[in-house]
Amino acid sequence: MPRTSQACRRSPALGTGIALQIIQPGPSVAESQILTVDIGGSHVKLWKFNQRKPVKIPSGPQFTPQDLAHELPKWLSGWNYSVASVGFPSPVKEGQPVKDPKNLGPGWKKLDFGKLLGCPTRVVNDALLQALGCYRGGRMLFLGLGTGLGSALILDRILLPLELSELPYKKKGKTLEDYLGNAGRLRLGIKRWSKHLWEVIARLQAAFLVDYVVLGGGNAKRLVSTPPGVIRETNRAALQGGIRLWKESWVLA
Repeated sequence: MPRTSQACRRSPALGTGIALQIIQPGPSVAESQILTVDIGGSHVKLWKFNQRKPVKIPSGPQFTPQDLAHELPKWLSGWNYSVASVGFPSPVKEGQPVKDPKNLGPGWKKLDFGKLLGCPTRVVNDALLQALGCYRGGRMLFLGLGTGLGSALILDRILLPLELSELPYKKKGKTLEDYLGNAGRLRLGIKRWSKHLWEVIARLQAAFLVDYVVLGGGNAKRLVSTPPGVIRETNRAALQGGIRLWKESWVLA
């Protein structure tokens, strides 16, 4: 198989001219052969099937693709995998990042992850990867409460990456991420941060008419309780999402 990012078949949406990405199950591969790489603003997590905890590589604002290429051989030596799924914290188009993330260093745009990992690779936004692992049918909104604020919507197996973090909120010049990202949690304290979170979720539930909301990311575990229709998940959802990206059929808008 080619050692490049694996592109999925694209089809024009009926009457719109918008190309939809049809994601078909990949080659016959065991779940144990799927590597999942979840790239975040504080860590890169490496997952394999039946792994209780991921390998964590520290990332951060200065972390570049060269740093990742330097670190991967140390941790993947001896790992047996034939395909990979990557969650990336920025918009992705046709398997490649289209811009550098705010919480990482430069150089990620158009990076070929398949070449970097040496196997066929499917790359999606990191929030979408976790959302895949949480999806239980119907219309679901996912919010990733990590270094920043990730978001994705799934409607009956149609995948919609979102960028809600940039929406204006409260004070002039401030965004949802300014309040709900990790910097906002540290500034506001858990009680006020949670209050803003519930207010935003109520607005998004009404706007998107979702059946349920799933909260993931490292800060989801800090919540004492959740309102009706809101479910917490752990970062392990990324592992399940990485598997489902190769084993199931999806439509990526």
